[in-house]
Amino acid sequence: MEPYFQKLFADRIGGINYGKSTEIYKFEKIKRAKRKALADFPDRKLLDFGIGENDAPAAPSVVKVMQEECGLAKNRGYADNGIPEFKQAVARFMKRWFNVELDPDTQIIHGIGSKPALAMIPQCFINPGDVTLMTVPGYPVAGTHTRYCGGEVYNLPLLPENDFYPDLDSIPADILKRAKLLVINYPNSPTGKYATAEFFEKVVAFAKKNEIVVVNDCAHIMLSHEDRPRSFLETPGAMDVGVETYSMSKGWNMIGWRLGWVCGNATLVRAYGDVKDNSDSGQFKAIQLASAAALDDDSIPRATEVKYLRRLKKLVAMLKSVGFECEVPGGSYFLYTKAPKGMADGTVFADAEAVSQFLITQCSICTVPWDNAGAYLRFSVTYVADDEAAEDQLMEETRQRLENLHFKF
Repeated sequence: MEPYFQKLFADRIGGINYGKSTEIYKFEKIKRAKRKALADFPDRKLLDFGIGENDAPAAPSVVKVMQEECGLAKNRGYADNGIPEFKQAVARFMKRWFNVELDPDTQIIHGIGSKPALAMIPQCFINPGDVTLMTVPGYPVAGTHTRYCGGEVYNLPLLPENDFYPDLDSIPADILKRAKLLVINYPNSPTGKYATAEFFEKVVAFAKKNEIVVVNDCAHIMLSHEDRPRSFLETPGAMDVGVETYSMSKGWNMIGWRLGWVCGNATLVRAYGDVKDNSDSGQFKAIQLASAAALDDDSIPRATEVKYLRRLKKLVAMLKSVGFECEVPGGSYFLYTKAPKGMADGTVFADAEAVSQFLITQCSICTVPWDNAGAYLRFSVTYVADDEAAEDQLMEETRQRLENLHFKF
């Protein structure tokens, strides 16, 4: 007999059928395949290119600040919408790297990571029937919460023929009339596309013409390889139409510290802050102070970018040697490359997920499949390797496992 509360679940999470779905989430399938590979081939090392988390800890100097601050009585209270020291450090960072002037008191508010910020922003704008425009493949959180608010998501596929930019001119007029948000992510995850100044200028013009708010997810901004890191807010007019969300995770190796920020137009930032004030009580002040120290040390993100670019170059060279067609991405630590359609022995793959499952279960090589806009595999270079020799050894072992498969593309 079902419990009485089965009929009480909200429709947004499945309603009366909550918990009954047999559909398996992509990343759960990957976890199960990894367990099978480890069980079937206990003596074969699992080569994990699926992890989307930095493999190194935070810088010792940052950890030291955290250790010094975490026990102080002054840091014990709620942080609410942030402490001045962190917001001031963000303002210095934005000025130094992007020449963007921000008022720490009105144009910057921290978040417990960028994920909660992307979840809260739709709550500022979306009523039932409103539309959020989102690029795919990509991080789905803003879209999920758009639907939670009764809104709709209109997907903009990132295709090679459009150079992995959204085709803003293809959006139907009836969708544009209801659209309130455009969520973009550059440098893009997972495609690795780097945004040009010209693209951002087009986004600003599009937003003004159609009266839409722009949100640029900047989680990978410090991993810009094609050119210097570029902020959307550098673009003339961008401050009139949007905000950016930032994360301390990728560029500063602070995965798990859970800190980021939203910055940009003061009124839009205030709206986010009002929702946030009713959602959480802020991140631990010691973490904010340690992050302020990290933001003031430009050597940290520079070293992180150099490391992952080096690894990406090695990965691209290795994959090309076994038949993949790929290039070093313009940003992020992900390589997004077309999945093979089959193998010389007659094996045919229905989609990227089938390739990913084959690579894990038969070769103990973990990748992440994306089938939203064509069949692609995502390789991450956040694998654990203590030094360059270990990186080279991992590349060679991967090459040896792949070279006799004779993929067909």
